[in-house]
Amino acid sequence: MDSPVRNMEMGGSICFASFHTGVMSEYKLEVTTGDMKHAGTLDNIYVTLFGTEGQSERTKLDNFGIDFRTGKAGTYTVKTTSSLGKLLLVKVEKDPFLIFSEDEWFCSKIEATTPEGDTLLFPCYRWISRGELVELRGGKAMKVCEDDHPLLTEHRKKELASKKSFYQWTILAEELSNISHFRSLSELPSEVHFSASKSAELANTRNVTGLELKIKGLLGSNEKWESIDDMKHIFWFKKTTMSEYVAEHWKEDDFFGFQFLNAVNPNVIKSCSELPRNFPVTDEMVKPFLEQGSSLQTEIEKGKIFLYDQRIMEGIQTREHNGEPLHVTAGLCLLYLNPENKLMPIAIQLHQQPSDQNPIFLPSDSETDWLLAKMFIRNADALDHQVIQHLMKTHLLAEVYTVATLRSLPVIHPIYKLLFPHFRYTLHINTGARTSLFGRNGALSISSPGYNGLVGLMRKALSELTYSSLCLPENIAARGLESIPNFYYRDDGMKLWNIINSFVQAVVGHYYPSDSEVKKDSELQDWISEIFTHGVLGNRASGFPSCFNTVEEVIRFITMVIFTATAQHAAVNNGQYDYNSWMPNGSLLLHKPPPTTKGQSSMQTILETLPDVGETATFAAILWLLSEKYTDEVPLGTYPEERFDEPVVKRMIKEFQAELSYMSEEITERNSKLEIPYTYLNPKQIENSIAI
Repeated sequence: MDSPVRNMEMGGSICFASFHTGVMSEYKLEVTTGDMKHAGTLDNIYVTLFGTEGQSERTKLDNFGIDFRTGKAGTYTVKTTSSLGKLLLVKVEKDPFLIFSEDEWFCSKIEATTPEGDTLLFPCYRWISRGELVELRGGKAMKVCEDDHPLLTEHRKKELASKKSFYQWTILAEELSNISHFRSLSELPSEVHFSASKSAELANTRNVTGLELKIKGLLGSNEKWESIDDMKHIFWFKKTTMSEYVAEHWKEDDFFGFQFLNAVNPNVIKSCSELPRNFPVTDEMVKPFLEQGSSLQTEIEKGKIFLYDQRIMEGIQTREHNGEPLHVTAGLCLLYLNPENKLMPIAIQLHQQPSDQNPIFLPSDSETDWLLAKMFIRNADALDHQVIQHLMKTHLLAEVYTVATLRSLPVIHPIYKLLFPHFRYTLHINTGARTSLFGRNGALSISSPGYNGLVGLMRKALSELTYSSLCLPENIAARGLESIPNFYYRDDGMKLWNIINSFVQAVVGHYYPSDSEVKKDSELQDWISEIFTHGVLGNRASGFPSCFNTVEEVIRFITMVIFTATAQHAAVNNGQYDYNSWMPNGSLLLHKPPPTTKGQSSMQTILETLPDVGETATFAAILWLLSEKYTDEVPLGTYPEERFDEPVVKRMIKEFQAELSYMSEEITERNSKLEIPYTYLNPKQIENSIAI
């Protein structure tokens, strides 16, 4: 697979005269090889230096002994007959040492010291294949209007033309965000591919889970569970403190309410200022569950009533199972913040339109009636979480940001340097998931909606998506949740948003001191235009910008992008095994239809409604895979790749890291006092990109 910048040789387009002065000039190159597995090479490496006054001879980098060993740096000398002037480009070529052996090399960076004593950084951070040439620009970030030499201007144009040809858009499904055109992992270029260690660990996790489930006879079994407790023994060793807590407390109302704030889907409830007309809860129904002497209207006026409205599920297509259609409920759930500051469900209606066949379930109903009602709410919530909040709003939008960045911004652009570390592995995980997880025969196809229903759900969600809902401060304010207590997702998320925003403000402000700098950056404008066109499909009602006019607009948008790819993904991904591996608490599949009358259910009804043994095992294995920790994770704020050469920006990164470290200590201290710690937005637990 050709690289997007392969074969962009500049030497033929610009000719330099060589002036023989009789005095040789020496350039010292420190070449660093990556420290990942198999990063080194035995192949021959050649460089050519380009400057404002000429170019060097093609020079083989060769010291005594073995060169380009994994994790090592070597120093080499390039001699020229005269000074090259200001150093602009380093061309790197790789030729075979052993003809019959393919041997990729991961070049991290080249630091060049000129005869005048100046040191320049040339970041690479990519795999270079045999017969490939790569041209590296200096580490100082440059906008398009700042290139002041024909060689750099031509290099920039050719790089973008090559990348736009290589990274292309395609359609996943009509009316969904566009995706990259790669159909399989084998088509991905090495620079966006998993590391060898991550691929091996991921495969090992799959093998371990699959083997255990086969040994136990769970995988593929269509038997029904004989008891709820039998589900505790799916895996021998994969247990977490939280998953065991959930298995013990999933029936409890206060835990049910707690999850709307601090489990994996904290973006759905809102403050209720008046009851919806289609949810005719009366004072008489809920008075026993309110503070003594109070009323529903009084509690609404006090800001103590909250609503979960699953309207988006209405009309979603479902698949058939054994010749019968499955069901997804578009329910409504009323919640009350009681005097102990516990969020309690007090009324549930399982369809949007009230009728005799659609009763309002209450905590005073039979245990199994109330439990069934909560299970159907949790089922729809699990679908909303997995398909909308997780897949669509983090993975697919991050892919849009990634592809737009690769197509529209050259590697020397300051916004590319700022954002690219937050897109590590995103194309790989998404490309693989389109077959194994989200494809027509993927694991999620056994959910109640099936593949077609999931696509339909995402279509509705994208058509209703707003830019402001992705910006946490506006999201929290719009839902009226600024003051609800014990909302740790909000508390930690707002701190993270502000820390990220301050960092972005510093970096963007450094490169864009005025609004005019934003307006005239054609590459930046092309970037946001591609996101608007391919992300929200040109929907102006979404509030997404189609262009940038001010520095503040750029800061806000980039803050949102980084927050989405790091904190928001961690919030909706990292706790999946904790909360949803216990299938009664949040299944993507329920077999029986929702109850239409009261007093007809039993624990046997619960067992018949839940997924069978094989389906449960499949879902649990997926959640294990998605929640696992892998050794090459890069935590939020860690930038192992040295892409910026400016001391001022390096200082900004250190300040960003210090703020994150202090926040991590605060969260650890708070969590030590909580019965249920909230860890998902601890910066040390947040990966720097969507990588799983």
